Amino acid sequence: MRFVVTGTDTGIGKTVFAAALTRALGARYWKPIQSGLLDGADGETVAQLGVETVLPEAYRLTEPLSPHRAAELDGVTIDPARLVPPAADPLVIEGAGGVLVPVTRDLLYADLFARWGLPVVLAARTGLGTINHSLLSVEALRARGAAVHGIAFVGDANEDNEATICAIAGIKRLGRLPKLDPLSPDSLAAAFAEHFRIEDFR
Repeated sequence: MRFVVTGTDTGIGKTVFAAALTRALGARYWKPIQSGLLDGADGETVAQLGVETVLPEAYRLTEPLSPHRAAELDGVTIDPARLVPPAADPLVIEGAGGVLVPVTRDLLYADLFARWGLPVVLAARTGLGTINHSLLSVEALRARGAAVHGIAFVGDANEDNEATICAIAGIKRLGRLPKLDPLSPDSLAAAFAEHFRIEDFR
């Protein structure tokens, strides 16, 4: 069981969902590239949410920017050969931002996901704009030969948006993670168990 978790955009709750999935699978977590260290790394966030094993990033970049630009500002050259998924199984890998975020000037995340050949879970908002962003993301992944496993919504329930996206894209609706207040390891685990079927990730 090895999955890539990517998103339709940045700041939509992808990391929280990735933490929930990692825990549910009893998996290890890996984020290949962390951009923006001043606000804390995503690996630290998932650890705070109960993920026991967080594998070290291949690159840790200072600025909260797309990896290609953050690397340039840090004077770092990202070598795609270093971006090989660890042999751990089960494993959850988290991308950065959306599927067409540049890893380098010549490589997008969607290209990287296709190269890995691992099933991709797309995390998407439920609110206004999500139909367009979600459908574009699915098309971009499929155009590059990435294996799209399904879509996980994050946010308040919006049945029409969710159903419309899945019908048009022909994509499996895995579930919806609601906004949690408070957000804690216990509340996250309970919400995942209530709104997702672990069998869909086997």
